[in-house]
Amino acid sequence: MSMPHITPSLTMGPVYYLWDGPKWRDFHFRIADEAPVDRVVIGETVCSKRQHFIEPHIAEVIERLEDAGKTVILSTLALVTLERESRHVRDSIANSEHPVEANDLSALGLLNGKPHSIGPLVNVYNAATARLLGGRGATSICLPPELPFSSVKAIAEQTPDVALEVFAFGRMPLAISARCAHARAKGHIKDNCQFICGDDPDGLPVKTLDRQSFLVLNGVQTVSHTCQALLGELADLTAVGIFGFRLSPQDCDMVAVASLYRSVIDGDMETDEAIERLRAIYPSAPLSNGFHHAREGAAWVARARDTAHSAAGA
Repeated sequence: MSMPHITPSLTMGPVYYLWDGPKWRDFHFRIADEAPVDRVVIGETVCSKRQHFIEPHIAEVIERLEDAGKTVILSTLALVTLERESRHVRDSIANSEHPVEANDLSALGLLNGKPHSIGPLVNVYNAATARLLGGRGATSICLPPELPFSSVKAIAEQTPDVALEVFAFGRMPLAISARCAHARAKGHIKDNCQFICGDDPDGLPVKTLDRQSFLVLNGVQTVSHTCQALLGELADLTAVGIFGFRLSPQDCDMVAVASLYRSVIDGDMETDEAIERLRAIYPSAPLSNGFHHAREGAAWVARARDTAHSAAGA
């Protein structure tokens, strides 16, 4: 049975890094005015200590985004360890007039029965989990970036009632900890970190002992050194029922990134050209798509033009 024609949508994910308030505000203002995205997830996701940087600007950012026709979704914290963090999550869910995206299981009990989204930091690795979450009120799920295409396809086929999204651009979130390796790397402790992660608006690169690029630190979060870029895989994903693609903000021109993805989705630009342009827009990290092809995440699997997915992944 052929699938009905659905135009794939783009979501701008939450900013994982510590950007000062004006930069965070101006970024979202430009996304509102210029980026061809349908949804924008905002709010502190990684470290509750950063919340006060963006708090004064949230209301005006929401207003600007909604005036531009974007759907605004509020993100919850990815790791709740303190009472004040728990209280913040409870208050956000209870008082929010906007959809909420859960990034930690602690939020799910509060959201049970209410329409909500699931972020890529929740480990949804199979269709049974996706169906369970859908039954509890999840209307959309952004699948974790480490899933191979075969798993994404199986989840999509067996979970037709939940909108699924794939992490299509950005350094991949790999882990989060109660401790802050970023602060420790710069001679501080978490309780007196002096917000040194703000010195690295695209994360702090980590190398192995033999000087090979390895990971990137972002406060209490660890992200990949490489940047996942699924431009060449968009057609295969839509063919199996994925109609949402997430762009995770990096310290680059995200309006240009969103425009490239929209051009490829709409058939206005060849994939090869878009990939080369993407490398120029974001030269800070090598592009990767290894997880999608059941390889190591840092790998880049080049695709011959017009080949089937099965041939490319062989």
